[in-house]
Amino acid sequence: MKYIRQLAGFLRALWQSRALLWSLTKKDLKERYVGSYLGIFWAFIQPTITVFIFWFVFQVGFKSMPVAGFPFVLWLCCGMFPWFFFNDAWISATNSIMANSFLVKKVVFRVSLLPIIQIMSALLINLFFVGVLFLMFVLYGYGIHLVNFQVFYYLFALIVLVFGLSLITASLVVFLKDIGQLVAMLLQFGFWATPIFWNLDIIPAQYHAFFKLNPMYYIVEGYRASFISHQWFWELGYVNLYYWCFAGCVAIAGILLFKRLRPHFADVL
Repeated sequence: MKYIRQLAGFLRALWQSRALLWSLTKKDLKERYVGSYLGIFWAFIQPTITVFIFWFVFQVGFKSMPVAGFPFVLWLCCGMFPWFFFNDAWISATNSIMANSFLVKKVVFRVSLLPIIQIMSALLINLFFVGVLFLMFVLYGYGIHLVNFQVFYYLFALIVLVFGLSLITASLVVFLKDIGQLVAMLLQFGFWATPIFWNLDIIPAQYHAFFKLNPMYYIVEGYRASFISHQWFWELGYVNLYYWCFAGCVAIAGILLFKRLRPHFADVL
């Protein structure tokens, strides 16, 4: 009962601070690229160049064939765009408390907003790429279907996951500075362990279950189910249950850990 009250109180406090959260998110986006000529456009240019490089290497260089009857670049973008959000949000949210240590020492400031501000900033950029994904499928002649909008369900699922992970790592990095490097290593390993630019079918069937334990597999395949295979999420069966049990437990653990360690942040910083 005690933990339920803590969780409810944490979420209620976030909702009450929604206006401040939105204001700080916009401010963070502006400050990320202050001083550069292109400003916030760098947030869109860098991921676009990354996708272009992968497309050029595998489509042009290695002559990758269409996947599931769809051009390789469309299949690739369905995996790359959610990963961009996951990577950017988790890294920036992990370092958010350390980067704003001066705010932590202010009693009146709600420190729990710091990781969420970074997640919101990454989300706004990712929404642009979701729009690009819709546009790409239209330009390739596949049109827009109702099931395409299911992508927002998977985006919400990804937000829950990165929210929990960020609270855990943002809390621990204050006391263990190596956590930041560990997150970067996990993301690098996770990128190659997730079927983003390679198809799970190239792996022997007996190992598929192991790769499906990766929560990002659910998200990446969900994007592709929304745009390519046109499969609704409830058709996936037990995979939904596994993902939400995992993401839910991570989110709850993150909230409880943050609440537990928050009073000690100022002493360490």
